[in-house]
Amino acid sequence: VEAPKPRPDTRRHDEDEAEALRETMRQPLDALAYAMGEVLEFRRDEVPMPTLKRLKRGEFAVQDELDLHRMRVDEAEAALRVFLGEARRAQFPCVRLVHGKGLRSEAGPVLKALVDRVLRHRGDVLAFASAPPAQGGTGATLVLLRGPCGRTGFNRRRAARRPRLRRSRRR
Repeated sequence: VEAPKPRPDTRRHDEDEAEALRETMRQPLDALAYAMGEVLEFRRDEVPMPTLKRLKRGEFAVQDELDLHRMRVDEAEAALRVFLGEARRAQFPCVRLVHGKGLRSEAGPVLKALVDRVLRHRGDVLAFASAPPAQGGTGATLVLLRGPCGRTGFNRRRAARRPRLRRSRRR
């Protein structure tokens, strides 16, 4: 009778997976994959689709802005992380990041790729989208941040816009 084989130790596997994730977060995205006019767009599952549409139309008031023009990638990443942390502490629900379209960069829209990568990996970012033309177009990104205590500020029931039955008042 053979003894059952011991279960493999997954600790090393988990460490390898975590290291691979850290490496992919540090590697620059292929900037050439972002065409000059490509629109950035992202939303977490907890954010209703109508909210993303409102963000893309520029219907949220922008409370603060960060201009990343003329920064190196490492400077821009550090400035972006500090800015988003301060915006969240100040309870700003919507901010604008100006990164440019990358038209003058030999490597393409490097800062735009950086913004996309950083925002997708931050847990306090609920959604983001390229700004409407009047607010910078594809050279700027509007960002919705999570509220204090992790609240999203979105009520799924209200977001669905279900018609309510009104009671008539009789006297």
